[in-house]
Amino acid sequence: MNIFMNISGVYDDECWSLPDSALLDFRSLEGCNCYCTSEAETAFRNAIAPLPLRSVHWIDTGDYHYLSKIWMEKAEEPFALALFDNHPDDQPDAFGSGLLSCGSWVAEARKSLPLLKATVLNGTGIPEGLPVYLSIDLDVMPREYARTDWTQGEMSLDALLSAVGTISAEHRILGIDICGGLTAAKGATAEDLAVNARTRNALAAYCASHPLVSG
Repeated sequence: MNIFMNISGVYDDECWSLPDSALLDFRSLEGCNCYCTSEAETAFRNAIAPLPLRSVHWIDTGDYHYLSKIWMEKAEEPFALALFDNHPDDQPDAFGSGLLSCGSWVAEARKSLPLLKATVLNGTGIPEGLPVYLSIDLDVMPREYARTDWTQGEMSLDALLSAVGTISAEHRILGIDICGGLTAAKGATAEDLAVNARTRNALAAYCASHPLVSG
C-alpha cells in the first residue's frame, strides 16, 4: 500500500502519483514547515491513526522528515531505524521550543520511543533479530538522481537500492517512508521536477517488485 502525505504540493508540481494509493491532503495545514507545532502534530497523528505502519509512506519533501517519528509511534515491537539521509537529523532542539523538527526528529525518537532500540545511518550494523523501519531522504543521492534544497550526498540510486535489498533480506521491514524533493515555489525547474519524478518511479517500482513490507 502506498500512502501519500501531500503538504507542500511537491507531487502536484511533479505531476507524479501512483494508482490505488491513499492520499492525505495537508496543503492547508499551518505550523508544519520544517518545525511542527503541537496542533499540527496532533492533526498528522489523527490522520494516520487508521492507516497501517506496514506501507510505503511518501512524506513530501525533506522539510517534513519529522513525520517518520510520528509513523514510528505506531510500532508495536522493538525495532531499529535504518535511515538513508545526507544528514543525521539528530540535532538537539536549537531554540528550546520543544517543537518536533526536520533536524531533530531522530534525537526526539530516541528519547520518546522506548521500542526504538537502534538507529543506523546509510549502511549496515543493524542488530541481528530486530525488525526495521526504513526511512529514505532523496538528499542522500547526488543531483544526478535527486534535486533538493538541502546539501546532498554521493550515494547512487543503485547503491541505495542494493543497501535496501540487503537490509530487507536480513531483517523484517515494518514500514518505509520516502521524502525529499523540491517545489516550484522554492525554485524547482522542469528538469528538477523530472529528475525527482524519475527517481520516485524507480523507488516505487523497486518497492512494488520486492516483498519489503512484511507482516
